[in-house]
Amino acid sequence: MGIAERKEREKERRRNEIIDAAERVFFSKGWENSSMDDVAEAAELSKGTLYIYFKSKEDLYLAIHLRGNKILKNMFEDAVKKHKKGLDQVRAIGDAYFNYYDQYPDYFNAMIYYESRTLEFEDENSIARECMLEGRATIDILVNAIVLGIKDGSIRSDIDPLKTAISLWGQSTGIIQIIALKSDIISMHYSLKAYDIIEYTFALIYQSLRK
Repeated sequence: MGIAERKEREKERRRNEIIDAAERVFFSKGWENSSMDDVAEAAELSKGTLYIYFKSKEDLYLAIHLRGNKILKNMFEDAVKKHKKGLDQVRAIGDAYFNYYDQYPDYFNAMIYYESRTLEFEDENSIARECMLEGRATIDILVNAIVLGIKDGSIRSDIDPLKTAISLWGQSTGIIQIIALKSDIISMHYSLKAYDIIEYTFALIYQSLRK
């Protein structure tokens, strides 16, 4: 291994250690209640060293979102491999999305933060742009499942795959957020379980796509 390669590997190792420390801090205290000083202390580094790798606290949170998005994309990829029909792949992606929220709620919250911000994507080396590209790749898995469904006859042919994928993403994210914030109220006042609402929503989507 050459000197340049060794230095690059050491840089990547340090970067991941900082993200690990930031996750411990942000996930326990909340992003708004945390500071770069907190992260530096958790990482056992100076704050100046943190700024060598991340220009701001927001950049660091975006790096956490990027890590979570890669997990989500892998879950989508695993979901579609189990089914041959496009419609079944779409349903499996929906199930995987809910499982992602259930298993990784902190990453899900980081995703919501990213989606709620106005970010600049022009800098090709920025974390924000990397997040955008990773997000596109994740959505493309759903788009491809819809395209496959139209081709194999399991999904209606009168829909636009990209518009439909974005709509499904919005609907699914919205219902998961409602469940996350209002599950106790829904249970108390309507005697409905959160999982049943998720299942019912996905069933409606499934039926609306069926040819």
